[in-house]
Amino acid sequence: MVKITDVARHAGVSPSTVSYVLSGKRSISEETIRRVRESIRELGYRPHAGARALASSRSNVLALVIPLRTGIHVPVVMRFAVSVVTSARRHDHDVLLLTQEEGEEGVRRVADSALVDAVIVMDVQLHDERLPMLRALDRPAVLIGFPDDTAGLTCIDLDFRAAGEACVDHLAALGHRRVGLIGSPPEVYERGTGYAERTAEGFLAAAARQGVAATVHPCEATGEAARELVKRLLDEHPDLTGVVVHNEPIVEPVVAAFRAAGRRVPGDLSVVAMCPDEQAEHAELQLTSVAIPAEEVGRRAVDLLMAKLDGDDVPPATLLPPRLTERASTAPA
Repeated sequence: MVKITDVARHAGVSPSTVSYVLSGKRSISEETIRRVRESIRELGYRPHAGARALASSRSNVLALVIPLRTGIHVPVVMRFAVSVVTSARRHDHDVLLLTQEEGEEGVRRVADSALVDAVIVMDVQLHDERLPMLRALDRPAVLIGFPDDTAGLTCIDLDFRAAGEACVDHLAALGHRRVGLIGSPPEVYERGTGYAERTAEGFLAAAARQGVAATVHPCEATGEAARELVKRLLDEHPDLTGVVVHNEPIVEPVVAAFRAAGRRVPGDLSVVAMCPDEQAEHAELQLTSVAIPAEEVGRRAVDLLMAKLDGDDVPPATLLPPRLTERASTAPA
């Protein structure tokens, strides 16, 4: 491993001079700075994190506020988290995880202590209580999710309203005239979580535009709840021929429940899932789906944050268009 003494020897200066170039604490001639930097590049020297922080007045750490509470499907959350961590490392930054329960106090604590350079916030509500604090924060922030009022914020996410519309448009094009949305757990809607609300809005808007009868049904993320809801849907809407499931843990239990009730999928009933591609592709019956692009959202959130740290202008809103992939779970009505 290349050491600071190796760089000093290669550049013909003292180790302390190399340290001063890295930290910027003393005035060094341009010629000496050039020689030291060339030696660093040629030898492949990687400064210690402390030296980098001194040189840039940064901690080289990002905070990621992740939602670990009821109604949240942790495996999907962790896809976002892994993407953020991986992308941050490409920018030579580490990531400090904060849980949703720490809330505004947790973000303020790490920001006031200079532990982190910037913040990424997940699980954004339409009327999120953290917004005034985030707008006043003296650290750059990026939200994965959209509140109702985005003024003064930088937000990125899948366009969930357009995703809900795409699901209905796909089913309507296949001739389905009665569809249902099996949505997130009730507490997710009660909190006013943006992605759930906007999916339902898009679903209902497209149904009205297409002249399709449609209903929205929150559902707990358990197999028993899925079976009970399927029974109720078939009792109340025997003409139901299309279902959209936006609740990752119960996608396959929903399909199994319809089959157990005598409905062939997709012969009698078509199913569209909103879930990661991997889940849709590896289900027992490959599912037509709108992908949840966790990896891309996480990567682009970090890119936005690094641009903000560098003083660059970034778009206040980034909505990723939905991508629907047709597989074996949908067919003409």
